[in-house]
This record gives sequence, C-alpha cells and structure tokens, in this order.
Amino acid sequence: MAETMLKVEGINVYYGKIHALKDVSFEVNTGEIVALIGANGAGKSTTLKTVSGMMHPKSGSIHFMGEDITHTESYRLLPKGLAHVPEGRRVFLQMTVQENLEMGAYIQKKISDEDLENVYKHFPRLKERRKQIAGTLSGGEQQMLAMGRAMMSHPRIVMLDEPSMGLAPILVDQIFDIVRELHAAGTTVLLVEQNASKALALADRAYVLETGRITLAGTGAELMSSEQVKKAYLGG
Repeated sequence: MAETMLKVEGINVYYGKIHALKDVSFEVNTGEIVALIGANGAGKSTTLKTVSGMMHPKSGSIHFMGEDITHTESYRLLPKGLAHVPEGRRVFLQMTVQENLEMGAYIQKKISDEDLENVYKHFPRLKERRKQIAGTLSGGEQQMLAMGRAMMSHPRIVMLDEPSMGLAPILVDQIFDIVRELHAAGTTVLLVEQNASKALALADRAYVLETGRITLAGTGAELMSSEQVKKAYLGG
C-alpha cells in the first residue's frame, strides 16, 4: 500500500471573519500526482498556503512524512522536502535566471553544477537565458524558472499553484509535460489548477473544492467522467 506523504485533516482557515476553508481533509501518497480543482475563490490557493506554512489553520492538523507541521513556519518546511511554487510565479525580477535558480538551492551546502544541469535539461530555454535578468522573461519562461527554482531544493513534494495561468495554449501543454517529467523523475506533485481537463488527465487522484469545502473526490478518470464535474468545470 502507498505511503501517505501529506495528510490534511479537518482544517479550518479564516481571513479575519471570512471562513475560507471549512473542515478540509485530503491526502497525497508518495509518488502520486493529486489535483485540487475548483472555481476562482474556492479556496485552492489558501489550501496550499496553509500546507506550506504561509497561513495557519484555526483548527485541524497537517502531517508531512508522519510529522505534525500544522504550525511550522514556511522557511522550516523547505529543508524537510516541501516546495511551493506560488501563483503569480514570484521570481526575483532583478536577478539573473541562474541567480534565481541558485536561490532555490540555499538549503544545500553548496550549489551543484549537476543540479543546475538537471534543471536546464528540463528547461532548455532557461539555459539559453541563464544570464538574462528574470524580469525580462516572458510569463511562460518565468513559470519555468519558478518550477526550476523549486527543483533545486530536491523536494519530496512540489505544490504547484495555477502553473498554466495566463499562458498561451502551446506553453500550457509544455508546462504540463514538464510536470509529467518531474513526476516521472520521482517527485510527488500536488497541483492546484483551473484548467480542470488538463489537471484531471494528469492526476492519479483529485479533489473538487467548492466555497471552501471538498465536495468530491476520486481518481482523475472518475472525476473526468462525473456529470457534476463536466457541467461545472469541463464545459460539458
């Protein structure tokens, strides 16, 4: 049986008086791609921020590799193997591509050329632009840089928040291919994505989040063929 890597149980999260997440529970097993889908404002990004320690739940618990991380600060989670690629990419715009990647390896004792080459193998375009200032890259290239930077920390799990948002269709396909490659190389993935059909096609399992609650769960294929999901998210 697959080992549970991440277990979220009954978390309740508030923004002031707004109850953003209501008793949210889900799990991610080692080696899986798990997708969280839902409309804008459903609580998907809040879920990732809470798992990665940027926000803390009022109640409920979060366990990673069997350890309780419910109230652990985010900077302590990266060394444990939990990397978060936030929505909006958040690269260091004034730094070069290579400097951004090196920042991703700050928890390593030294920056390894092998790690950089591995990122460049997945993202050849970053290699071509390694001396370029990150702020001059296109949106798609910045997304690749954010993902490459997360890879530099050797994460056990990568949490991707809307990696395809705002990208041209050809780049969306490319980003999903890279998620596939990351997964094939042994990284567990938790994917938050508005492009439900792409996310479900890729995911082993998926959860639907609606107004802060998980309303459906199943394999990617099960949710893809669910009438409820088709109507709400797949334009069926």
